[in-house]
Amino acid sequence: MSKDLNKVQMTGHLGADPEMRYTSTGSAVTTFRVASGRSWKDKDGNQHDDTEWFRVVAWDKLGEICNQYLTKGMRVYVEGRLQTRKYTDRDGIERYSSEVVAQDMIMLTPRGDRGQVPDVEGEFERHEDPSAETSPPARRAPAPASNSGRTSAPASNRAPAGPPPRNRPQPINDDDDIPF
Repeated sequence: MSKDLNKVQMTGHLGADPEMRYTSTGSAVTTFRVASGRSWKDKDGNQHDDTEWFRVVAWDKLGEICNQYLTKGMRVYVEGRLQTRKYTDRDGIERYSSEVVAQDMIMLTPRGDRGQVPDVEGEFERHEDPSAETSPPARRAPAPASNSGRTSAPASNRAPAGPPPRNRPQPINDDDDIPF
């Protein structure tokens, strides 16, 4: 018996910040759009550019990670499977929606470039966060100290309590901070 393959691999830039919701059973589901561009020359030597937009859905832990670390303009690698759903809209018309169900995601934008947002032409313009210069970035609370010989930081050096702001990339100082 032969095996079928449904696999999508793409790189591109996020068109907007991810949106995360929870199902009635408590599963996290995050959706975001990825623009993947291509360029080619025709037989006359004319340059052509084309952008394809993909709707991406990430579930559970991957969805939470995408929501926490991805922001508009970031370049990502997404791997998953293509899924098409049929539904009936409010007017009774049958419609179809295709999406990539993500199984893996890799952030390709370097840490220092996460404030870039693509403009209409595909070039990047720098958008600075004015509050970033006046206050240090928020951090996740450190994990509880274990018996591995590490000691926790004094209370004055700990991150403030509470979750970090939504969709703001957090600094990663060492491999212990990487959630995946």
